[in-house]
Amino acid sequence: MQQQLIKVRNLLNMKFFRILLFVLLGVVLYISMYSNVKPEKLDIRLFSIANQTIRSPITIEDKESTEAKKKEAEEQVQDVYVLNKSISENRMDLITSIFDSAVEVNNEIKKEQKEGLYDSDNLPSKDEKLKRLKEKLTADVTKDIPDSVLTSLVESSKDELIIARDLSITAINMIMNDRIPTHEVENAKKKLEEELKYTDLNLELKNAATQLGRYAIIPNEFYDPEATEEMRQQAVENVEPVKILEGQIIVEENQLINRDVYRQLDLVGMLDNDRSIAPFLGLALLIMVFLTALYFYFYSHLEEKEEQKQTYLLLFSMIFLLSIFLMKMVSLLHVLEFADIAFIFPAAMGALLIKILIDEKLAIVVTIIMAICGSIMFNEGVTGSLNASIGIYILCSCLAGIMFLSNQRRSNIFKAGLFVAAANVVVILSLVFLRNGQYDLQDYIVTVVIGLISGILSAVLTIGLLPFCEAGFGILSTMRLIELSNPNHPLLKKILTETPGTYHHSVMVANLAESACETIGANGLLARVGAYYHDIGKTKRPQFFIENQLNIENPHDRIPPNMSKNIIIAHATDGAEMLKHHRMPKEIVDIAEQHHGTTLLKYFYHKVKQSGADVNEEEYRYPGPKAQTKESAIVGIADSVEAAVRSMSQPTPEQIEELVRKIISDRLQDNQFNECDLTLKELDKVANALCETLKGIFHSRIEYPEMTKQKVKHA
Repeated sequence: MQQQLIKVRNLLNMKFFRILLFVLLGVVLYISMYSNVKPEKLDIRLFSIANQTIRSPITIEDKESTEAKKKEAEEQVQDVYVLNKSISENRMDLITSIFDSAVEVNNEIKKEQKEGLYDSDNLPSKDEKLKRLKEKLTADVTKDIPDSVLTSLVESSKDELIIARDLSITAINMIMNDRIPTHEVENAKKKLEEELKYTDLNLELKNAATQLGRYAIIPNEFYDPEATEEMRQQAVENVEPVKILEGQIIVEENQLINRDVYRQLDLVGMLDNDRSIAPFLGLALLIMVFLTALYFYFYSHLEEKEEQKQTYLLLFSMIFLLSIFLMKMVSLLHVLEFADIAFIFPAAMGALLIKILIDEKLAIVVTIIMAICGSIMFNEGVTGSLNASIGIYILCSCLAGIMFLSNQRRSNIFKAGLFVAAANVVVILSLVFLRNGQYDLQDYIVTVVIGLISGILSAVLTIGLLPFCEAGFGILSTMRLIELSNPNHPLLKKILTETPGTYHHSVMVANLAESACETIGANGLLARVGAYYHDIGKTKRPQFFIENQLNIENPHDRIPPNMSKNIIIAHATDGAEMLKHHRMPKEIVDIAEQHHGTTLLKYFYHKVKQSGADVNEEEYRYPGPKAQTKESAIVGIADSVEAAVRSMSQPTPEQIEELVRKIISDRLQDNQFNECDLTLKELDKVANALCETLKGIFHSRIEYPEMTKQKVKHA
């Protein structure tokens, strides 16, 4: 019960620590970007001179300017006039009717003359003819057309009237096909006069036709209020809203602040003393998104023990906060008035450290977060704006570092830094070209140099900080494991020179353990390096271990089993002590200490039992602890399997598989895997992997003829 209470208390402490750390991350992020989102308030008076260049912190519509622009567009639309073609037809029909009426009057008189109503000396007078013609016309026509014109018509012959009619209609049609606004009517009538001026008609009929043509010409173009209103509405709708863009210069330094500028400053909120909470709320929500993503990754995706997650979280927080601190320091350099100074930020440093020490996926998550933070911090003094160029630069720089650092050797970090520097230069130049700005050769050179410095500085800082992170947090990185696997390591040299048999055995165990771990998704590199050092304790008394007994008598034959047992068992604890003394990583120490677990020394136990002595089995067991990790358990299995198979004479694949499965079964029945999370399915995969590797090592060899002859000769 007490142990459970202690466990619950530890979990609560971890949870409190976790919450506290995430709160700290959020507070630091908020403080670092607070000044970049805080709306700038200026003490500006109307008609004063601006003492600095002021840019808009937001994008907002200038409704007053938009309305003024709409009104201007509406006023520029001219009235719409339409051409009424039916008027032209109506007027031609009217003139045709007048001429035809005159022809009818003449025809009637001729008919009456034929009927004897009139003789050649007693024809109707002009007045009577005029009266007859007026009766055929409307009152409006007779009122508007002079009697002299109508008299000329009735006094003309039929043929003359037809010719006059056709000439008049043709002229009217030609004139009225064009638009004739009210103010152009007189000009149109004069054009008609010119058309009829040179006709072959007699003078009186020509004058009459001209008078009728002038009477026919009226305006045919009229104002259309509906079309005009539609055009004006369309012109208003086509007006784009006038916007003050984020980052747009409202007033330049030493420029007069007139009413329009003052109005724009007020519109973007730079004269308002009441601070808006919207930017601060937006920043808080953005940071909450960051922290939620990180929390989800650490406690839903990262497959590590709770204690290890806490260590990783603390390490991540330190690296991330350091990157944010450097970012903020560089962002303050915008006062130097060099726009591209932000590119000197060593963006890839954080991503490289996190990939090496924790996980590549987390490095990608952090890259995205840093890119967004950078676009806010490097806003060039324009509060509330985002610098997309810097965001893209940080994203590309970090991703380049993550991709180019494949083999995590310390020497490769600098190579990765050079690749990052090259990527930085390409990205910076692409951004500069996209801006289409005015750059001279010196600006290009400085920008390229800054990109190179950023990449190299990222590598240098990574190399410099890596040992402190590994030592301070006890992190066993891939890079550290690779360094420990170097045969020139002092402890490996000690094993090789003092216990060559043990060294060869350790190398064989390393090969077996690595392949088995990789089969089940465990850390194969950790198993390999742990196997190299797992028998370091044998260097204290090398001659007491059979692999080092070359051409010498077995010393165990001269000492009692109890003493032999103590010597054999001591190599695990001695090895752990030696590794601790040399400050080796805890994971390596654990493998050396746990690879035998609490297994029984069967040979010496049965030997003392055969002597008839009363012995407790527990005295002939290793002190443990049992394997706590998959890697420790697999190194222990590989250690026993390699020694057992090596003792066999020309083992067959079937014998190897039977032996491997028996050793695993014995350990399973002895409860040696109770404290690690190896499953039965994984143990089966481990057995298959060990068998495959052993079959490759202990395969049958061809007996060459020379060797056969020598054997016959010696026989």
